Amino acid sequence: MNIHPADKRFFLKKIPAVFWAVMFCTGVSAIDWPTREGTLAANFGSSDGGVPSMGDNFAADGPVYPADVGQLVFFHDPSNKASAFPSPLGAWAAVDHGDNLVGIYGRFEDPAGGEITPIVGKETAIAAAGMSGWTGQPGFYFSLYDRRDRKWINPAIIISTREDPRPPVIHQVTLRNTAGTLFNPALVSRLPQGLYSVFVDADDGEMLAPNRIICSVNGFETAVLSFETLSARDGEFLINRNGLIPASQVYSDLGFGLGELRLSRGQLNLVIEARDIAENFRQASYRLTIE
Repeated sequence: MNIHPADKRFFLKKIPAVFWAVMFCTGVSAIDWPTREGTLAANFGSSDGGVPSMGDNFAADGPVYPADVGQLVFFHDPSNKASAFPSPLGAWAAVDHGDNLVGIYGRFEDPAGGEITPIVGKETAIAAAGMSGWTGQPGFYFSLYDRRDRKWINPAIIISTREDPRPPVIHQVTLRNTAGTLFNPALVSRLPQGLYSVFVDADDGEMLAPNRIICSVNGFETAVLSFETLSARDGEFLINRNGLIPASQVYSDLGFGLGELRLSRGQLNLVIEARDIAENFRQASYRLTIE
């Protein structure tokens, strides 16, 4: 059944629960990437103007497919002027994939006059990649939201990993003392004792965020920053760094913040490790004398 609404900003009727029972008891194929040829331009956890990206941005043209079979529950057509506030996602859709998982697909071409199918299969294109919403290049946006746990999920942890032999890149590590003075441990070997904030400028190639960044001092892990899920509370994004903390404490102009270290007199071995979703990793090690 195809729907041709005059106003494409609509909620579709709820499909009976027996539909999902049949779908998932008979076996559903694995969740897959919603593009056949697109490339990642920015991934989950990467900085989007100083805040974490809740999904993946693809540079692409051509059709956008659902990651799995599902029910189209919402569609926003930017040509509808019912709301005075433009959506940053432009033309976007929400697809209920079952098991409390909702896929958000956006920034694609405005499908004015096109057909909208309420039940979508993996080979049923939702729309075509485009430039609607807040974007500067053709493509689309994709994110996964867990309604039960109320958090966004990094698609890469549940979708088959694409072949990636390259380890992440650690561009620079910066230590900042309480006076605001910055130190690059690759250029200095001696530091005064005191409290330092640790920042890591790292990516997984082409400005993609790593999956995990680990800080160790003398063999003991002091901070583990994970980009697997994001949640929100009281208008603040929360990210996992030794527990949930405000994302504003992680994203900065110096890179990803890994918290504070109190450095006492003596010899110190600081190791920063960046890992990607394919478990490729790179380490940077610094031997420091604290005076």
